[in-house]
Amino acid sequence: MAIGSARWLGLGYFTYFFCYGIYLPFWGVWLKGTGLDAEKIGLLLGCGMVARFVGSLLIASQVKNPGRLITALRLLALMTSLFAAGFWVGEQWMWLLTVMIGFNLFFSPLVPLSDALAATWTQQIGLAYGPVRLWGSLAFVISSALTGVLVSAYSSQAILLLLSVGVIAMLAGMMLRPATQPQGHERQGAAGGWQEWRDLLRENAVWRFMLCVTLLQGAHAAYYGFSAIWWQESGYSASTVGYLWSLGVVAEIIVFALSNRLFRRWRARDLLLLSGICALIRWGLLGASTALPLLIVAQILHCGSFTVCHLAAMRFIAARQGAEVIRLQSLYSALAMGGGIAIMTMICGVLFALLQGHLFWVMALVALPALFLRPGYDSSK
Repeated sequence: MAIGSARWLGLGYFTYFFCYGIYLPFWGVWLKGTGLDAEKIGLLLGCGMVARFVGSLLIASQVKNPGRLITALRLLALMTSLFAAGFWVGEQWMWLLTVMIGFNLFFSPLVPLSDALAATWTQQIGLAYGPVRLWGSLAFVISSALTGVLVSAYSSQAILLLLSVGVIAMLAGMMLRPATQPQGHERQGAAGGWQEWRDLLRENAVWRFMLCVTLLQGAHAAYYGFSAIWWQESGYSASTVGYLWSLGVVAEIIVFALSNRLFRRWRARDLLLLSGICALIRWGLLGASTALPLLIVAQILHCGSFTVCHLAAMRFIAARQGAEVIRLQSLYSALAMGGGIAIMTMICGVLFALLQGHLFWVMALVALPALFLRPGYDSSK
């Protein structure tokens, strides 16, 4: 059965972020339910983030021909489903480590390759990216709220059940046939040798940009890995935690929808400054108190700490030329959205037992240098 290309891609974003809306807020809760302590949870989540780094940087960059994007997405969805099934097999430490690495290794490249498909269809059929990508954010809201309700009503095992349903739905959606097949020539040098990566990172604007966004995104590690655990320990139900996470993504959706109107004339460095200020306020609030009004304000600020940073990154990357766009997109996905968060998650796993909610003050200190590391311009000179 063939469906419209925009619907096919929107379904892909929806099912992916439906799964991610379960995994990101609640996987630490599921791991805690298996009897693991905070240090081991942090190590497992961190290893998963390292696998995300490797998958985004190495697997995604191997797809050089746009015509093979759909096949690659289907294979990645199949491998993700197989590793998700592995979570049902056992809860031993080494088994969980192996399955988490495999799951994240194949789950993570789905977004950069979906974005590459969106870019291909934008040129080919005039696809409007924003309205399609919003389905992903909407799915995150739905799944995080739904997971919280189910965990409150049943147990943490509901997390694994819902995730399994999500990955099966993602694979089923990928197997549908889009009305338009992506076309293009193999991008010679798109992945590039190490010389191309090295030359790119030697540029002053690029390394400053990468360091800045890695710090800002890495500062989300305590939130991603331990906020659900901390808020539950502070007396909030799992359903309330799910609603709080959903609130952050609702704010994200609003800013994505209004981004052209709000930030049309903003440079990447200005957006990074705004994101850094929002991050300092947000992590300061979360470190200071677990009072519900402050948590609500902090969650609304997700649209600044994450969304504005992501918009800045997309603006900076879009200003590049040719194959540099692909390389820089891979670096951003791997370092800022993978490697930086992985390292900080491992550190947070050690610090959480000592600092509890004060861990968010550490995240504020991580984000602070980004205000002074912003690149001086947006494009290659």
